[in-house]
Amino acid sequence: MCVDRWGYRLSPVQHGSSRGMGMSEISEGMDTPRRRIGIMGGTFDPIHHGHLVAASEVQHSFNLDEVVFVPTGTQPFKKDRRVTAAEHRYLMTVIATANNPRFSVSRVDIDREGTTYTIDTLRDLKKSYPDADLFFITGADVLPQILQWKDQDELWDLAHFVGVNRPGHELDTSGLPQNGITLLEVPAMAISSTDIRNRAKSGNPVWYLVPDGVVQHINKYHLYKEDQATTTSLVREQDSVEDFSHARYEGTGKELV
Repeated sequence: MCVDRWGYRLSPVQHGSSRGMGMSEISEGMDTPRRRIGIMGGTFDPIHHGHLVAASEVQHSFNLDEVVFVPTGTQPFKKDRRVTAAEHRYLMTVIATANNPRFSVSRVDIDREGTTYTIDTLRDLKKSYPDADLFFITGADVLPQILQWKDQDELWDLAHFVGVNRPGHELDTSGLPQNGITLLEVPAMAISSTDIRNRAKSGNPVWYLVPDGVVQHINKYHLYKEDQATTTSLVREQDSVEDFSHARYEGTGKELV
């Protein structure tokens, strides 16, 4: 066992572990435990049950006080694909998370002007939660790319990284700070935002793929129809794959859910 800079005892990266971090044990001399806040970013176009299951698993396994969902703003690494306007994606995320008291939604990225990087998000959220420990939730496949992210040295000081992994999937984490990341297996769900958009576009139902309120929002505003140019904004997407985390800002990540 080792102890991180916050005084928590941590297990090094563990493959296939649902509690790779080792639940926090408050260090001696601390009167009250620090809050533990998960950060889960994504395009959420639309948010679906796979996102929610992953967030719930991390919240439970890491004993998080709260998981903050952060819909994307302007992204630097995207090829031409129309992304639904931020306000729709924000509202769908609010609708999807409303029934879980541990979930909340932040506008920190969609209200920021210009291109957003992970470091910007974490800096801003650290200001919002100055007395909390942040746990950045990302797809495990994306973890090796963090070394190429903007100001990556500072990232490890701002948050502990939780890599959400498919059951049985092996990942090479060599070169990454072993006390800075933990892998967590979550139930594999064959749901993707791309498939949901395509189904909605072709008039097929998306019930039970997304929360009921999100279905109603999609239907009410006719989202994902070819003629809905007024509800979308043009951004860039890398290789037509999606990820549900802030890794979308820095490079290619694969959607795990």
